[in-house]
Amino acid sequence: MQGGALTLARAVEYTVAALAGQGRQPDVLLVSDMVHLPALLGLARRALAGVPVVLYLHETQLTFPRRDQAAASGGGAAGADLTYAMTNWLSMAAADRVVFNSEYHRRVWFGSLPAFLARFPDQRHTALAAEVEARSSVLPVGIDLARFAAADRGAGPEPDPGPPTVLWNHRWEHDKDPDAFADAVEAVAARGVDFRLLLAGHRFRAIPDALVRLRRGPAAGRIAHDGSAPDGAYPALLARADVVVSTARHEFFGVAVAEAIAAGALPLLPHRLAYPELVPTPDPYLYGSPAELVDRLCRALTDHPGRRRAADAARHHIQRFAWPVVAPRYDELFASIAAG
Repeated sequence: MQGGALTLARAVEYTVAALAGQGRQPDVLLVSDMVHLPALLGLARRALAGVPVVLYLHETQLTFPRRDQAAASGGGAAGADLTYAMTNWLSMAAADRVVFNSEYHRRVWFGSLPAFLARFPDQRHTALAAEVEARSSVLPVGIDLARFAAADRGAGPEPDPGPPTVLWNHRWEHDKDPDAFADAVEAVAARGVDFRLLLAGHRFRAIPDALVRLRRGPAAGRIAHDGSAPDGAYPALLARADVVVSTARHEFFGVAVAEAIAAGALPLLPHRLAYPELVPTPDPYLYGSPAELVDRLCRALTDHPGRRRAADAARHHIQRFAWPVVAPRYDELFASIAAG
């Protein structure tokens, strides 16, 4: 987000020059939130003169929870580094169209923006916020769900021998709250419910406390997978899951959950963030408290026909995010911007 614009500007200039040699020019420039758009447009101003710009926001940094839990709610905790939030805002102001990956993401950004702008001593540009919001829209992430396609599991006998499996496939970081997941798993184990654990998701050099607890606590003997899975093996790992759980405190979309749902897992998700947009109805997929998560998880692990029916309904719902469904919407947006 700091220096990438310089690298991209050179690539843009090279590409535009090659197109010019064919008597062509770019129709639209599409950039993500990881680009400092005003810097890119300034550095490549000769190549991009007149080219309309679409900014796609998969993440923004205004409301990202800090590790110390002093979340940047309403414009940031005192002393928080606002550089990246300002980069997001400047990029939005520079773009012709702004696209968010979920309605939740769009709502929370514009809901927090006034307080963020009010932090500055002058020239707050608060009127510009309404203009940017007016030219914003929502387009979900396109996902290659065919990789994870699962057959209808129906309500018949359990298709696989052994106890049902619970999947964690999120980053082991504070914003995904793995400690809350470990709490729930230990509580379910204490009730004597039989299950197995699939522990995936990106890890960092330091082993998180939640993973240590799961490896050493009452659920240790239930771990059937612990570690990463190569791209080719990842769909097969997800296909083994009966339930996928999230305890996230931050999620603007939820690609990992969507992939697990497509593979046939029943999602148990917090009733907040972007998760309501991933499931057909709140019940039985969304929970409101840690105690409710434990209750729903126990029910999902013991009511096999009910779990499979609910998982199948969620799998059909999640197909709205498959690329064959989403891609035409992107095409329509780009064509309208190029024509306008």
